[in-house]
Amino acid sequence: MRNIKVNNVSKVINGTTILKDINIIFEEGKIYGIYGHNGSGKTMLFRTLSGLIKPTSGTITIFNEELHKDIDFPRSIGVLIENPNFWPNYTGKEVLKTLASIKRIIDDEEIIRSLERVGLNPNDSRTVKKYSLGMRQRLGIAQAIMEKPDIIILDEPTSALDEDGINLVYKILLEEKERGAIVIISSHNKSDIETLCDCKIKIQAGKITDMIGG
Repeated sequence: MRNIKVNNVSKVINGTTILKDINIIFEEGKIYGIYGHNGSGKTMLFRTLSGLIKPTSGTITIFNEELHKDIDFPRSIGVLIENPNFWPNYTGKEVLKTLASIKRIIDDEEIIRSLERVGLNPNDSRTVKKYSLGMRQRLGIAQAIMEKPDIIILDEPTSALDEDGINLVYKILLEEKERGAIVIISSHNKSDIETLCDCKIKIQAGKITDMIGG
């Protein structure tokens, strides 16, 4: 089974320990929920898993390749960390087309489908600067899932969404799980964690203090 192995990962910045001795294995076809107070280390863990931050110590192995040794970044990953920022004068479709041009593995049809999956109109002529917070959040999720990545990491995916939007995100994440992706989310909404996640992981002061499921 393909997985992500996090082995004794710690991160120290300016003498402050942000992550301490994190050990966990993320397996394909499962949804993992990370929860904890603000400043507990959730976002730093996500940045580390995404290859955006290098651990001070420890290793992260993704599908048998060590991050920052064999690969600089995970080969197939969709990420939404903190507030999504996009080109303000582009439409949602233009944003996704521009991002898709980097890897060139999906076509316009898949871009349109991704927008429709999150409840956005592919033909909406409004630019992103005119989007509501909820629409920006939906666009952020669309860019994370559009290339059918092996790994999906979403920081507070239901933030700024109404009930319909939340239910739509639940449906999407369960579909991605069924597809075989490794899905890792954080949320302050207890319902997100309880409803969706196969494994629930609590982080306090940069350490895993509780884990249910797996």
